[in-house]
Amino acid sequence: MRRRAWLQAAGALACSGLWDGARAQAAGEDGVVVGRFGSPPAPQQVRRVFAAGPPAAVLVAALAPEKLLGWPWPLSDAARAWLGEPLRSLPHTGRLAGRGSTVPLESLLQWQPDLIVDAGTADASYLSTMRRTSEQTGLPTLLIQGRIAEHGAQLRAVGRLLGVAERGAALAAQADAAVALAEAVRASVPLARRPRVYYGRGSDGLETGLAGAINLELLEFCAGRNVAAQAGSGSLTRVSLEQVLAWDPEVIVTQDAAFARRALADPLWRSISAVRQRRVHCAPVLPFGWLDGPPGVNRLLGLRWLLQRLHPGHPALAALPPWPQALAQFYRSFYCLEQPPAPWPSLLAED
Repeated sequence: MRRRAWLQAAGALACSGLWDGARAQAAGEDGVVVGRFGSPPAPQQVRRVFAAGPPAAVLVAALAPEKLLGWPWPLSDAARAWLGEPLRSLPHTGRLAGRGSTVPLESLLQWQPDLIVDAGTADASYLSTMRRTSEQTGLPTLLIQGRIAEHGAQLRAVGRLLGVAERGAALAAQADAAVALAEAVRASVPLARRPRVYYGRGSDGLETGLAGAINLELLEFCAGRNVAAQAGSGSLTRVSLEQVLAWDPEVIVTQDAAFARRALADPLWRSISAVRQRRVHCAPVLPFGWLDGPPGVNRLLGLRWLLQRLHPGHPALAALPPWPQALAQFYRSFYCLEQPPAPWPSLLAED
């Protein structure tokens, strides 16, 4: 859901009396704090933060790792190996966000968080649910808007709210630089020259996203054209191989190594332009996906990665620091990782 829809949802709740307009803001705090329920403590008093879902967890982990109570979803040993302490040792707490909530309110109260934070997209029903949770538990809750162009604003605003404004500003500068790089490439590549891209999810590659799906947001942001947008607007959807053949993408990207190998080896895929030209690329997923999974600040690495694969040789990419240097800086800054478990280029081994 885009910012206008967020604001419409906020307005609808305010008019219905479900959302306390004096506490819930649809603007301010850099325009990304779209829900504020209860009375959040002063920033210097925030010590324990419960992340309601994966995007919020990655956001809080980057800003205040010592304050994050745990991960909303189970992390594999491989993912934990690419995190520094204290993030590597945090427990699995379960998620509060979305239809698949796995956290009983009793457990939430036992953890005694000073603040609940969620990030991403929501509708009026979800905002109402979070307000009700805040009222039932007495725990203050913040909802943060999270499209890719807003990651810098997210980091600044939430950094201030968590009492780590200086760190938030430093991370926001990195986010702004990544976004500016993508904007520079996008401004220089006319729509007609942008490659047609298919994003394949899952081991068979036949799940993708329609126009507007946050999971595929990076495709158009990096001056690509999502071929599945021809099927309409929405979120994730299943498609047939026949449909992908008809779209005939020039580039295929994925985060599933099994699918990337299958697409290059399976005779049924060989008539697709991307396969014939060997332009099938698998993005890294450790500790979190570079393109998605979750759709949070972890995607900032995916901007450069995807730009280099959609627009190889573009002048805006020529002056960038080498990948090992860029990776070391990002993993140290966002994931507290000083010593990687393997050489940095190993992250790109599947591509």
